[in-house]
Amino acid sequence: MLGVIIVNVFGNPFVEFNHKAITFLLQFSVVGLGFGMNAYSAVSAGKEGFTLTILSIFSTLIFGFLLGKWLQTEKKTSHLISCGTAICGGSAIAAIAPVVKSNENQTSIALGVIFILNSVALFAFPFIGHQLDLSQRDFGLWCAIAIHDTSSVVGAANKYGAEALQVATTVKLARALWIIPISLLTSFVFKNQSRTVGTRIKIPYFIGLFIIAMLLNTYVPSINSVASHIVGIAKIGLTITLFLIGATLNFTTLKTVGVKPLLQGVFLWIFIAVLALLSILYLS
Repeated sequence: MLGVIIVNVFGNPFVEFNHKAITFLLQFSVVGLGFGMNAYSAVSAGKEGFTLTILSIFSTLIFGFLLGKWLQTEKKTSHLISCGTAICGGSAIAAIAPVVKSNENQTSIALGVIFILNSVALFAFPFIGHQLDLSQRDFGLWCAIAIHDTSSVVGAANKYGAEALQVATTVKLARALWIIPISLLTSFVFKNQSRTVGTRIKIPYFIGLFIIAMLLNTYVPSINSVASHIVGIAKIGLTITLFLIGATLNFTTLKTVGVKPLLQGVFLWIFIAVLALLSILYLS
């Protein structure tokens, strides 16, 4: 909220630096949080979220395609918004954009939609979770499925509780790996195979460091003496990340996004949030 207020009152002269800082601090914070997690609990959470992850990703992509047709959203912008909602927000958009050969305007609009909804999610999800009296495990799973960016997932889950944070982080990072198959599928759908031979898909390698940190915390007892301090620093990094995300949300962004892409993002978000919540409450 402080980031939103400052950027709209004083502006942000470091927009390009802002996005790079968000990426670096998020990855640093996620790896640091790994030192506070247990591998056995993480595997259990990953298994619980696997089926729901597959169902939610493909249902979101299909519904996003239909919404884009109905709202007549520009095709590439529509697909980027759908991928950002289905997988992991801005990271997915950054990976998919070169595959569909989107221009700067199309990519910016998709990112704008995702950042706006991410900011809303940080406040809305913990409130809704408490109103519905969701358990730590259920809230963490819901966050991982229904909130776009990893930063906002971790932020909302951290506010809800320690168990929610562990479940949400594990499921969300496993979900982020779907960037790879979805990028390949996108290449086929957009018939860019010949043009994307040299295109590098941005793989979230920091997930490997997160796993290493989690394994060290689980199997190397001597590291426990410093693990809590590392987690504390990681949470400070996460707080700064959330501030920087707020600092990207100004009135210019809202104007640039436009009505149709924003409506698609909102409808798609409501769809996946409701679908995931009902699945968690009644099917899991």
